[in-house]
Amino acid sequence: MRMRKRHNLALRMEKCAELLVEKPEALRGRWLETFPGFKRLHIELGCGKGRFTALTAQADPETLLIAVEKVPDAMIVAMERVRERGLANVRFLQTDAALLPELFAPGEAERIYINFCDPWPKSRDAKYRLTAPGFLRLYASVLPLGGQIHFKTDNAPLFDWSLEQFQAEGWALAQVTHDLHGAGPQGVMTDYELKFTAQGVKINRLEAARTGETKDTAAGEPPRLKNASLTDARGYAESRRANAGEGET
Repeated sequence: MRMRKRHNLALRMEKCAELLVEKPEALRGRWLETFPGFKRLHIELGCGKGRFTALTAQADPETLLIAVEKVPDAMIVAMERVRERGLANVRFLQTDAALLPELFAPGEAERIYINFCDPWPKSRDAKYRLTAPGFLRLYASVLPLGGQIHFKTDNAPLFDWSLEQFQAEGWALAQVTHDLHGAGPQGVMTDYELKFTAQGVKINRLEAARTGETKDTAAGEPPRLKNASLTDARGYAESRRANAGEGET
């Protein structure tokens, strides 16, 4: 499905220009030096319309949050949300998660958020999942020992498959749940999460920490993924729309 184009996108982007980093590779290794006054750096992959981005940044003003989004028609909504709140601790990158090691030095980011990413249910597409071994090794290359990934999804098969990948790649798991909001709302929700939680859909969540056993890009080629199809593609269409800027993320 084609993405609905945002009205006056160029003008709206111009008004939020101070939030967009045009050449992030030039800041590799010196993000906190370039944007002084913050104690740590976190990354959000696929910020979508930015509800999670804005509320997370607002709750933690000492953290510089870098929001990554490939689709400008989605990112502009997130940028406007941040601008309307006057948040000084968010910057946006229009780029791909595969480029993280080119944009951040080893150990430069303390945490990475991955919320409701595309499940890519077919086995042949498993390598594109943001929790596939190839991506996990990229993340490990920009996180220090103890650095974390916080992962949420409504797709249970994707979550179970991801658990296996984290374990095989040497990450230490904590706060693993298949029903995050079972006892009431927990943490900052995305727009997508709010909608599906209201419908009774269970949300899966985990935290994964880098250890001395965690594999990074220096470990070589990630394993070839076989028999990796997801038996339940619930959420697939919604996730594709979200990644294209149409869904509520």
